[in-house]
Amino acid sequence: MNKAVFLDRDGVINKPIIKNGKPYPPSSLKELELMPGVVEGCEILKTQGYLLIIATNQPDVGRGDMAQDTVEEIHRHLQSIIRFDGIEVCYDSGYANKEHPMRKPAPGMLLKAACKMDIDLSSSWMIGDRWKDVDCGLNAGCKTIFIDFKYSENLRSEPDFIVKDFLEAVAKIHKH
Repeated sequence: MNKAVFLDRDGVINKPIIKNGKPYPPSSLKELELMPGVVEGCEILKTQGYLLIIATNQPDVGRGDMAQDTVEEIHRHLQSIIRFDGIEVCYDSGYANKEHPMRKPAPGMLLKAACKMDIDLSSSWMIGDRWKDVDCGLNAGCKTIFIDFKYSENLRSEPDFIVKDFLEAVAKIHKH
C-alpha cells in the first residue's frame, strides 16, 4: 500500500486572503502566491515516498461566488509547479442542513483518494491550517499536523503536532 500526505490548499500550499481574521481562497490566478517552503517541502516528501494529494473545500463555487473554471485554473497552475498525485475538491456550499460526505471535516475526499490510489491511511498524514483539516484527517485515520497561523477560530480536536510553517511540518513527518 502507498502512504500519502494530504494537503489543504489555501493556507498550506498557497497564501490565503485574510478577511476579519479568517482565511479565504484567492479569487483568481493573479492572487495566487505559494507559501514559503512549499516547493522544497513537497520535493522532500516525494523523495520519502509519499504521494501528495490536495484535499480542499471550495464552497465559493457552490455558493456562486467563484467560477469552477477559476479553481481548476489554479489547480492546473499548481500542478505545473509541484507534482501532485491527486487533487480532491469539494464544491459543496456548506449551506445544506446536513454535512456533505466529501466536505471537510468529513473524511470523504481522503477516503476516495485512498480507494483510488491504494493508500494506507494509518501511515498517512493530513496537513492543514484550520480545525476542519485536523478533524478530517482524524476522521480518516491519518496522523495530523496543524499549521497555526493564529486565525480567529479554535481547534475542535487535538492534532498530533502543531507547527508554525510547512517546512516544520515536513520535518515532523520525516522524524516520525
